[in-house]
Amino acid sequence: MVALDSLLLIVGFIILIKGADWLVAGASSIAKRFQISNLTIGLTIVALGTSMPEMVVNLVAAASGKNDAAFGNIIGSNNFNLMMILGTAGMIYPLVVQKKTIAWEIPLSLVMTLLLYFLVNDQLLFGTPGNVLSREEGFVLLLTFGIFLFYIYQSMKSAFTDDEEGQVRIYSNKKAAGLIVVGLLLLIGGGKLAVDNAVDIARFLGLSEKLIGLTILAAGTSLPELATSAVAAFRRNTDIAIGNVVGSNIFNISLILGVNSLINPIAFNTDLNFDLYVLVAATIAVLIFMFTLSKRKLDRMEAAILFSGSI
Repeated sequence: MVALDSLLLIVGFIILIKGADWLVAGASSIAKRFQISNLTIGLTIVALGTSMPEMVVNLVAAASGKNDAAFGNIIGSNNFNLMMILGTAGMIYPLVVQKKTIAWEIPLSLVMTLLLYFLVNDQLLFGTPGNVLSREEGFVLLLTFGIFLFYIYQSMKSAFTDDEEGQVRIYSNKKAAGLIVVGLLLLIGGGKLAVDNAVDIARFLGLSEKLIGLTILAAGTSLPELATSAVAAFRRNTDIAIGNVVGSNIFNISLILGVNSLINPIAFNTDLNFDLYVLVAATIAVLIFMFTLSKRKLDRMEAAILFSGSI
């Protein structure tokens, strides 16, 4: 059984990589053809698509009353995105970061994390009993998501430059859209195959459900982001690599937790505050790296430091 699980786990990884390759190819073609920046495509289509596993897992966890898994999945995934994924992508190829990403998108990701901390720590901060992400607070998160989408809409055309890094092959609109859709389906299917079999192996080894949720589940649902950003970095498309991570982190908190809490208010375990502190520190570290060594670039050394934080 473990041998079969291991084989299926490997197959899941292969499907993930192929799905990521097609998604990046299709998204890059759409961006070039319609003169939309790769960063915008990364922050929206790619980020939303690769966040679908987190959405599905969290809806199931919240509906089942598994609050630790719901919060742990999102917080753990965001940490995994920043440290493991940006670290991996940056070691493959140094990531040049646009000025507006440093000025707006990364700080917005930090603000979303701090907002979540204030919303779920009622007892710690205000002495109010019960730490719950209520429906009203979920609406606040969804409102910030709407503001983020409006900001993206306003900056769509102005962010395009014809000399964006990375060799982009132009496909027909129909083929590019097909690559995006099939790529996303492969990412979700490959991610599910990998996660399911990794969980089976973990249970066979005697790991607890909570540990599985906070580690394997969080890392597993981030596999689409990892595959996509790694492939984008390999293709020298650094804007999609960065936009995917930053956009996914914003989506995870504002959209996914917002929708979750509207469906069913989610109780928060304060043990997860440590992971929120790590997420805040990692986001600040990324901002600091933009002003050290090469400005507006995540160099391989800085990427290695981020990567080491995920181990």
